[in-house]
Amino acid sequence: MKTLIYAWVQRRLGEVADNIGTGRSAFISNVEKSLDTPYAVLGSTSVISYDKEFDHVGDFILTARVGANAGNLYRYSGKVKISDNTVFIQSKNLDFIFFSLFKFDLKSLSFGTGQPLIKASELKNLMLHITNQSEQKTIGNFFRTLDNTIALYKRKLDNLKLLKKAYLQQMFPQEGERVPKVRFAGFTGEWKMRKLGDVSIKVNEKNKSNVYSETLTNSAEHGIISQRDFFDKDISNKKNLDTYFVVLSDDFVYNPRISNFAPVGPIKRNTLGRTGVMSPLYYVFRVVQGDLTFIEKYFESAYWHEFMKMNGDNGVRSDRFNIKDSTLEQMPIPFPALEEQQAIGKFLYILDLFVVNQQSKLDKSLKLKSTYLQKMFV
Repeated sequence: MKTLIYAWVQRRLGEVADNIGTGRSAFISNVEKSLDTPYAVLGSTSVISYDKEFDHVGDFILTARVGANAGNLYRYSGKVKISDNTVFIQSKNLDFIFFSLFKFDLKSLSFGTGQPLIKASELKNLMLHITNQSEQKTIGNFFRTLDNTIALYKRKLDNLKLLKKAYLQQMFPQEGERVPKVRFAGFTGEWKMRKLGDVSIKVNEKNKSNVYSETLTNSAEHGIISQRDFFDKDISNKKNLDTYFVVLSDDFVYNPRISNFAPVGPIKRNTLGRTGVMSPLYYVFRVVQGDLTFIEKYFESAYWHEFMKMNGDNGVRSDRFNIKDSTLEQMPIPFPALEEQQAIGKFLYILDLFVVNQQSKLDKSLKLKSTYLQKMFV
């Protein structure tokens, strides 16, 4: 038996969708879900409230009608109300329509003038390439399965990050205490408190004669990485690199720039395995006592933040934390015996490997989806 090959044809979205419209539901904002208000109210990006009644039912593709989120798609199924800033689409093969629109990139469209606007009436006239019902269903199911896999990887990654955060909160002593809440079997006794200046030395070596050319940056989210990798270009002036500090492999760097990821600025270890240079705005130090991984993970916790807040100076710039080098060196660091440091460091390092592995799976799945979107739609 010969396999029939169907040609894709252009059709208006309004011809293949069962219903395209704009929400008109009346509702009260910011109502929480309860037995009395079980039905979701859908807004431009997600659920915005709950109601005791519904006026739409089924599977929906939704996007904002106007504003910055116009063209950003999301899915929802059930009995709902829909706000007046939300355009919705219903169709039999909704998965295929959803991923067709995702590939089409509605956000790139410009309906009207001024701020982004998507009208249901104009959306109905949008031309899409459509195949037969059977192939639509197969393609839709494929991408739905891929999306479910991506969601699973994302949940696992989020759970691993939460697990690490919990261990970081439990494996170092709390304020005023000398033992952690969670401890490996076989370790006893109180931890000692050491000052940062006792276990490290400040790096003052400058890059004289421009011996090193790679400028590094300290990112709160990504750690110490090449400036070119972070900014996609070189920010520093190579002619001035002789004033920069030399940062060896395993040196630590404090970046005073604050962010949501680092409210007092990050302290990160150079794990690149090579030497680079850092701006003199950073504080570079070299650990001479203790397990490097243990100390690295300690600075991924929030225990040292209180010392910074209590001893920092009020500066002019709101995006930069100010603290004297001499004060920073007085920072107390909890120190157990070296064997316990190594056990904690190894445990958290292995947990990091799980996080990296899961992130890699997620990234590969997202890249795979992007590739298939380009190749499986006309």
